[in-house]
Amino acid sequence: MSASIAQGAVPLAEVVRGDLVESVHLGHLVVLDPAGDVVVAAGDPTVEIWPRSAVKPLQAVAMVRAGLDLPPDLLALVAASHNGEPEHRDGVRAILARAGLDEGALANTPTLPMYPPAAADWLRAGRVAASITQDCSGKHAGMLATCLAAGWTTDGYLDPDHPLQREVRAAVAELTGVEPSQVTTDGCGAPLFATTLAGLARAFGRLAGAAARGGEESTARVARAMSAHPQMVAGTGREDTLAMRAVPGLVAKIGADGVCAAGLPDGSALAFKVLDGAARPRPTVLAAALRRAGALETPGADAEALAAVGDVPVLGGGRPVGEVRPAFEGALRAGSAVGQQEQA
Repeated sequence: MSASIAQGAVPLAEVVRGDLVESVHLGHLVVLDPAGDVVVAAGDPTVEIWPRSAVKPLQAVAMVRAGLDLPPDLLALVAASHNGEPEHRDGVRAILARAGLDEGALANTPTLPMYPPAAADWLRAGRVAASITQDCSGKHAGMLATCLAAGWTTDGYLDPDHPLQREVRAAVAELTGVEPSQVTTDGCGAPLFATTLAGLARAFGRLAGAAARGGEESTARVARAMSAHPQMVAGTGREDTLAMRAVPGLVAKIGADGVCAAGLPDGSALAFKVLDGAARPRPTVLAAALRRAGALETPGADAEALAAVGDVPVLGGGRPVGEVRPAFEGALRAGSAVGQQEQA
C-alpha cells in the first residue's frame, strides 16, 4: 500500500483576498532536468497518483504505435480534453469518418460541452448531453480508429485486457519509467493506470524532447501535433492551450483533480498534483513552475503571455480584490536526495 497522498504535501498556491490569505492549496510538485533527474521538488515527487487526463498524450503515443495515422490537428485532438467547441466536434466526426464510423460508436460518458458558451449554443439548438461533446471524445474516436487500423475488434475497447489497452499500459510504463501498480476507470470510462508524479514529468520530458531533438517518431509526432495545435488540445481560455501558445515546443496537459504536466523542448519537465483536486490554482502553479523549469529560456517564449496564464484574479463585487499566487518556492528542495528516493 502506497503512503497517503497527504503525507509530505506542501503549499503550492495561496488565495489572497484583500490583505489576507484566505485559503491555501497544498500538493506536490517536481521539476526535472533534460536528463530526467529531479532538480527541485516541493512535497513528494515519488507520490503515486492517478494522472487522469494528463495521461492522454501517452495514450496517443500507444495509438500511433499501433497504426493510428492522422493529420496533426486531429492527432492533437486524440490527446485532448477539449472544450466541445465546434472545431472539436467537427474534428471528432472527422476521425470517426476516416475509420468508417459515426458518433454511435463512441462509448465515452455523455456530457454537455465543457466550455459554457458552447454548452449554451448546444442547448439552444435543442440538443442534450452527448458523447461527442464530452471532453474525451477525441481520445475515444482515436481508440476506435486505432482498433480498426490494427485489426482489433472495437467491442470491449475499454476493457483493460483489450489489445489496445495493453498497448497503452506498455507505453505508460515505458515513457514514465514506472510499471503501473494499479488500474481503475477514468471518468470517461477508459482504463487509467497509476504512476508517480516524477514518472509523469519524465514522460512529458521525453515527449517534448523527442519532438525537438529527433527522438522516437511516434512520441515525436504526438508532441509536435500538440504544440502546433494547442487549440485542439483544450480550447478557449484553457491554461494548457495558453501555455503552449506562450512557449514554442511546449507540451502541456492538465488532468482532473488538480493534475498537470508539461515538457519543454530541451527535455526539462514538470508535474504537480493539487491535493484537494481544485482546478483554481492550477494555472498559477503551472505558469510559476514553467518559469522555474526554464521555459523563458526557450527561443521565442513570450514572457507576458506566460504571465497571463498564471493570472487568476479573486473577485469581489465583480472586480478583482485579490489573486491566486504561487507558494511553493519556499518549500523547494534540492533534487539529489529526492532523485535517489525515486529510484529506490
